[in-house]
Amino acid sequence: MSFAPLHKLKVLDLTSVVVGPVATWRLGQYGATVIKVESPDRDLMRGLGGQSPTGEHSGTYLHLNRGKQNICLDLKNPAARPIIDRLISWADVIVANMRPQALVRLELDAKTIHSRHPEKIYCLLTGYGTNGPYGGFPTYDSVVQGATGMAGLMQARDGAPSYIPMLVCDHVVGEIASGVIMAAVLSQRETGRGVFLEIPMFETMAAFVLQEHLAQQSFQPAVGPAGDQRLLSPHNKPVRTKDGFISFTINTDTQVRSFLIATGRSELADDPRFNSVAARADNVSEWFEVRGAPLTERTSKEWIAILRASDLAVMPCHTLQTLPEDQHLKAVNLISYEDHPTEGRTAAIRTSVRVDGESLDQRSPAAPCGWNSEEVLHMLGFDVAEIRGLFESRATQTSKSKGSR
Repeated sequence: MSFAPLHKLKVLDLTSVVVGPVATWRLGQYGATVIKVESPDRDLMRGLGGQSPTGEHSGTYLHLNRGKQNICLDLKNPAARPIIDRLISWADVIVANMRPQALVRLELDAKTIHSRHPEKIYCLLTGYGTNGPYGGFPTYDSVVQGATGMAGLMQARDGAPSYIPMLVCDHVVGEIASGVIMAAVLSQRETGRGVFLEIPMFETMAAFVLQEHLAQQSFQPAVGPAGDQRLLSPHNKPVRTKDGFISFTINTDTQVRSFLIATGRSELADDPRFNSVAARADNVSEWFEVRGAPLTERTSKEWIAILRASDLAVMPCHTLQTLPEDQHLKAVNLISYEDHPTEGRTAAIRTSVRVDGESLDQRSPAAPCGWNSEEVLHMLGFDVAEIRGLFESRATQTSKSKGSR
């Protein structure tokens, strides 16, 4: 359906890889016009995210850059300055995730832009912010996972630290950024004043970890060790069945009783160690050993039917191969297929948001580098001769598939 509350919002996207593209992708989903500036060296995620037919559009890049116009600019080339200046004038929102030092050198930092355009909303996504001893350090998602204790949670549970095998910090911080930007847009429309937004990944994800795992140490004096002991139990994992694994969670007293009866352990339903929330909290290690015991006498499908009959939260434990074939995801058409300008037939993952019961319209496929360079230059008011000169100076380029300049 057509749901575009941000259709008047113009976003200049100076981001790459994942965290910034997530934020601008989300704004585009709600109707914003997004122009992505990409260097001639290309966004690293075009190749880093895996192979593709042309080597230019990894699956990750495709899915995080839908709905954006793409202009290729060499920001180090002085001839590109008039272009970026006009793009800044055009935009309502500037989103960047370059290192702060690089933005200052390019005169694309918030202070410089606000000195000329105080009405602009400027959002900087950083690893560690611009204050504090880590300010300006380079980072990636896995480094943030280590620094925030996320990998350490695995060590507490499994005996060795490990990373969550997806870019969870980038996705979370990018989504938070899009929400903060929308709040800033509301403020700007009321006051006419711009704002400098900064979302540091380290602080953001450290807060997420501590909100759950500061736990008993949230009090002075502490009432117990740090960490949610349920989540840190080595038995807090998918449970093995006869032919695979299932995932379930049981929290209430009624759920626990139903689970124990359904799995043939009704004698434990009235065990004083497990018959109340408080008792299970006091005996969390013993309880999770019971809860996580293998259920190998039946198949996953059989256990799912049994536990659902008791109104328990249970699902198959999918693999990357089985997830796209999930019956629910197929029924709601989460993944469809389309023809990409250069990659052929490609998967398109729709946004999960529904409005009035309908899914949002799909935006255009992720564009090759420089695909919209000429159109954007025309939109910015450059005439034909100026555009020719900009291409000849290599300040800007267009995609080879549309004819190199």
